[in-house]
Amino acid sequence: MASFKSSSSSLTAFKFHLGLFLLLAGCASAQLSTNFYGTSCPNVLSVIKSAVGSAVSNEARMGASLLRLHFHDCFVNGCDASVLLDGGEKTAPANTNSLRGFDVIDNIKTQLESSCPGVVSCADILSVAARDSVVALGGPSWQVRLGRRDSATAGSVSDVNNNVPSPALNVSGLISSFSNKGFTAKEMVALSGSHTIGQARCTSFLTRINNENNIDSSFKTSTQAQCQDTSNFVNLDVTSPTSFDNAYYRNLLNQKGLLHSDQQLFSGGSTDAQVRAYSSNQASFRTDFANAMIKMGNLSPLTGTNGQIRTNCRKAN
Repeated sequence: MASFKSSSSSLTAFKFHLGLFLLLAGCASAQLSTNFYGTSCPNVLSVIKSAVGSAVSNEARMGASLLRLHFHDCFVNGCDASVLLDGGEKTAPANTNSLRGFDVIDNIKTQLESSCPGVVSCADILSVAARDSVVALGGPSWQVRLGRRDSATAGSVSDVNNNVPSPALNVSGLISSFSNKGFTAKEMVALSGSHTIGQARCTSFLTRINNENNIDSSFKTSTQAQCQDTSNFVNLDVTSPTSFDNAYYRNLLNQKGLLHSDQQLFSGGSTDAQVRAYSSNQASFRTDFANAMIKMGNLSPLTGTNGQIRTNCRKAN
């Protein structure tokens, strides 16, 4: 009986500690709210929307660039705007001469510092700008929960290399990479649909275009012609590159995926069925993409007294 009491006591203690852990784990997310700046900076959403709308109107590709900035930020040590800091992550091969849109974020930050000094984080600006970029190109909207704070230090090159999925990954590698961040294979396929906008540099996909067999012949020929200069960029979605729609998935069905990692989603593997589903049901894709973006925006945010509110997104205070 004494043994049973001891066991029961241990179980109670375990449940208490487990409950405490789950409570603490949920605190960061719980501190984010859709009206975080309701009184401290009520014009924050309108300022970001206006600036993003103007930038995307001037250059449609900027919408994809701002969305990608948010993704590269969140996948490396969480959504803390560390990707905006000079040095560190910016110098990784996946980011150098590739990430862009920093000037748009700087413009938004300057406006907000003028009206609400020291209030709005660069991490929140990135999160809202990503949503507004998708909307500006005809994509779905979602509620962005706010209250993130900024990291004072950038991640390392190895942090980027170990966390940002490579365009050379096969489907199992993609599933594993996203699973490490808490995403299901279905959510990974939905987030990959962001490649319905934007462009990629020829050096990112020439190996696929020149050597792989699961590629449409006319698409291969036209892409090779565009890459006579390997520093050129090519649309990720050959059908409607400036519209956030489900054409990306239909392209995969027709073997017109630009990156190796794109076509891997429809290559006789476990994600084929989901690609087919999204190719024929745009509403389903839009809903799942929006939900996955909400989930991504909640990756390990700094909240409360952690981190800082940078006055310059490129430099720690």
